[in-house]
Amino acid sequence: MTPVLEAKGLHVGYGGKPVLMDVSIALKPGEVLCLIGHNGAGKSTLMRTLFGLIKPSSGRMEVDGQVLAAHLPSELADLGIALMPEGRGIFPSLTVEEIWRLGLARIAKAERAERIDWVLSVLPPVKGFYTKRAGLLSGGQQQMVSIGRALLGQPRCLIMDEPSIGLAPKLFQDLMQPIRALQQARGMSILLVEQNVREALKVSDRVVVMKAGRMVREALPAELDDNAALMDLY
Repeated sequence: MTPVLEAKGLHVGYGGKPVLMDVSIALKPGEVLCLIGHNGAGKSTLMRTLFGLIKPSSGRMEVDGQVLAAHLPSELADLGIALMPEGRGIFPSLTVEEIWRLGLARIAKAERAERIDWVLSVLPPVKGFYTKRAGLLSGGQQQMVSIGRALLGQPRCLIMDEPSIGLAPKLFQDLMQPIRALQQARGMSILLVEQNVREALKVSDRVVVMKAGRMVREALPAELDDNAALMDLY
């Protein structure tokens, strides 16, 4: 089965300091792949590299088994790949409606209202604060806005970087349940980067572990279902 998104032998560094060293990862069609690791392991750098925001010094990235000409974010978006960035990536002075309209820039005008209605059907609580400024919303509401913006393109592959930041476990589950349902209904692929390991394992099909800029293990969620197994990895 050809991966939707794959990296092979990536090396990435900042100012001469290596951050990713010979990293390879493959996201299969229709799966939720969870990437875990300690703070500073290189997870967010890998996500930004996969989405074309950082250029690796060596290695290659493929979509559907093909090496892209430039691997730019716009190119990936056109191929149905979306990123929900770490830290929510919203503008606090704008309303939810305004933020989502910015996310519709690459969508034909005739389809925009339908896309908004579709995302609101996936995340119905947003209807209650759709006209409010994002800076006045709770952390969970802001995460819904960020996820909703990523879903406007109806992606077949969604990269989610730390969606649980600032959220209690119950709120994280409330946030992920409709996304998991959507993923299963549409056969969407999700690459989920998480520090809240326990909750992330509940919605994942497979797990890969990073440590100090390298991949150190691949496992099924059940294989990491005890504290001792997890502590060994950290």
